[in-house]
Order: sequence, then structure tokens, then C-alpha cells
Amino acid sequence: MTIAAFEGLLTRPGDAGYDSGRAVWNAMVDRRPALIARCSSTADVVAALRYGREAGLEIGVRCGGHSFLGLPVVEGGLLLDLSALNSVQVDPVSRRARVGGGALLGALDVASQRYGLATTAGNVSHTGVGGLTLGGGIGWLARAYGLTCDNVVSYQLVTADGAVLRVSDTSYPDLFWALRGGGGSFGVVTEFEFRLHPVGTQTLTVDLFYDLDDGGTALRGWRDLFAEAPRAATPVARVGRRDGRPIASIGYVWVGDVDEGRRLLPSYRAIGRPVGQRVREVSYLDLQTQSDDDERHALRRYCKGHYLRSLPDAAIDAFLSRDLPGARMTLNGGAIGDVPDDATAYSHRDALVEFTTGDDWTDPAEDADRIAAARAYAAALEPYTSGSYVNTLADDDPAAVHRAYSPEKLTLLRQLRATYDPDNIFTQTALKR
Repeated sequence: MTIAAFEGLLTRPGDAGYDSGRAVWNAMVDRRPALIARCSSTADVVAALRYGREAGLEIGVRCGGHSFLGLPVVEGGLLLDLSALNSVQVDPVSRRARVGGGALLGALDVASQRYGLATTAGNVSHTGVGGLTLGGGIGWLARAYGLTCDNVVSYQLVTADGAVLRVSDTSYPDLFWALRGGGGSFGVVTEFEFRLHPVGTQTLTVDLFYDLDDGGTALRGWRDLFAEAPRAATPVARVGRRDGRPIASIGYVWVGDVDEGRRLLPSYRAIGRPVGQRVREVSYLDLQTQSDDDERHALRRYCKGHYLRSLPDAAIDAFLSRDLPGARMTLNGGAIGDVPDDATAYSHRDALVEFTTGDDWTDPAEDADRIAAARAYAAALEPYTSGSYVNTLADDDPAAVHRAYSPEKLTLLRQLRATYDPDNIFTQTALKR
């Protein structure tokens, strides 16, 4: 079987490379598409979409594959693999980057850092630029420069009917609104154009560790420093284990002049009775890759997340009630909240902090217990929450999507889906209908 005008690689069940081609970051996802189309150009995307539409196949789109729900992989459907569309071109004069729809964050960071530039990106370099950006995009630069989607100048989008559009604030503004946080429900983005910012190449990371019994004092003091936190700083608190011992930690990540970042240290060190500390100066590229191994592919994964508009003592106590791996709170605000809520599909710009807890394992027999523990942890914070981030959704149910978007935004997003995908070929998305 061939696809007319398609020049990429087609893989079917039984072919060499089929199983690796359908595998995604979360090993709990084990679906078998009827066909994998590894596209080598925008024209290939157009041809593959035409074939899938005529064949009546549901279509999923893979960039980096970092979806808890495994959204790119459709059972019995067509998987569009964009990994070959991975070019990154940086213009240091205009401070712009043109990035292929299948590029990974690490490639964008490396190309931009040659000139001391960057744009907001996630914290794992093998994450796909596409999935992160279309869901919003949170990273260490968000408080200073906004979300990843706030830094998109334009998108090249292939719609369900095969049209190739250049989408910006002046061209197809309805799609420009939706693509900034509304997910991959409106077509296939084959190129992003980003603004870049002069951030330098150095960072400072600060962690102060406390016995769990002293965690309440530590987190209350951490919270009290929010009002004076510069935008270059992203305060972070964690609960977990260190050398097998339950601990709480507070600290911050600073991107930019590290001497300036160190001026915050005395205020943090004065909080409570830390039992240890870790202060490190690392390059921005090292910062962006330090979680790569922990977040590697081929592990079973589950995550729960919440936004909180305030952080009362009771919420802090709930946060300290568990010590699951990956539990953290991160301060939002800054440039994230500068963008009016109705300007983009992304919601919850008024959130004070984001809470997440995630776990990974290898044995399928542990699935139920691991998931239940994460859900119980998240439920303890539920009374203090205001919503969720669409990129951390790990439950395939309508209630989860309703936590990611306001009713008004959800209605508008579904209306736009009906306009640009009337045959509902992109069904494996967070906005199913």
C-alpha cells in the first residue's frame, strides 16, 4: 500500500520499527495504530491527512510523545509521526526561532543558547516542542517571559481538509487564540515561530532541606517571600525522600545573573531550621537537561496536578501529608498573569501556585496502587484548588477537561473544532466530541 504524493516512511503492524514507532513516553499506553506515517515535509502531512480522511481513520499526531494519556496513538487509526520535521533556525538579530513541528525542546535550547537566547520551555529536553506549546508551556522562564504559547509569533498549520495556513494574531485570529493552550485539536502544526529573549547562559538553583516535622514552618516562610520574588526567580517547594528519609524542601531557580540571584539566599536561609542545603551554579542547558534521566521513556507513569489561587495553611498541611515522588509546588504569577485571561485558550492565569505529583514504575502489577496513591494525595488538596493544567491530565474523562478550561472557553474550543475539523478526524485529543 502507498499514499499518493507521500515521500516519508510508512510502517504497518509486523514491519520492522512498528513497535518502536508506536511506543510513547508513558509505557502504560499500548495501542496499535493501523498505520504509522513518518512525515518528511508539510506536503507529506497533507498527503497523509488526505489518505486518513478518505479511509475513515482516526488520526493522532506525535511530536515527542510526552503525553500521559498517549494521545498520539490511536487504536486502529493513523499515527502521524513528525519527528523528521525537527529543524531549528535561529535569527539572533530579530530574536526569532523557526522550529519544526517534530523538534524536541533540547534542540531549541541548544540552537538558541549559542547566542545567549531562550524562550520558555519545559524542563525535560526530550519533550516535543509541539505538545508542550499547544497545551500552554510552563518552564523556568515563564514568570519572566510568559508561557511558551505566549511567545509564539505564528504557526504553520495543516487543517483537517489539507489546507496549509499561516496562523498569527492577524491571520486566522480565532485559531491563534485556540492554539495558545487549546491543545492539538485543530490540525497539525508543522512549524512554530517563537520570540527569543536574552537570558544569558547561567542559572542558580537553591534547595534548603528540612525534616518533615519542620516542613510547615519552612513552607509558610517560603510562602511569605512570594510578594518580593523577582520575576527571574521561580520559587519551588518539594516533598519527598533524601537518603531514604522523608523531607521537605524549599528554594528557587534563578535564570540570569547568578550574583543577583544569590541576593535572595539570606532570606531563604533564615527560614526555620534547615538540615541541609544545595546551592548550585549550572549552565542553562544543564538546568534544562537535569531531569532527563528521571523522566526517561519506557516507564509506566501517572500524574495529578492542581492550580491553587491561594496557599492557606491547611493546603500546606495537605501538601506535607504525603511524601510521594515528584511532589512539588511552583510559584506562578509574573508574566504569566500579564496576559489577559480571554486572550488565549490557556486558563488559570490567576493561579498562585501549581501543585503536581507524579510517579513512575515498571511492574504493571503496581498500576492500581500507584495510581490510587497519587489520586489520594491530589484529593487531599482538592478543597483548595481552582483547576488543572491540560498537559498534566492523566485521566481520560470529561471532568478532567472541565478542570482545565472554563465552561466559556470549552464551549468556544469545541465550536472551533467543529469548524476546522467537521468530520472529527482528530478524535484522540483532550477535546473529544
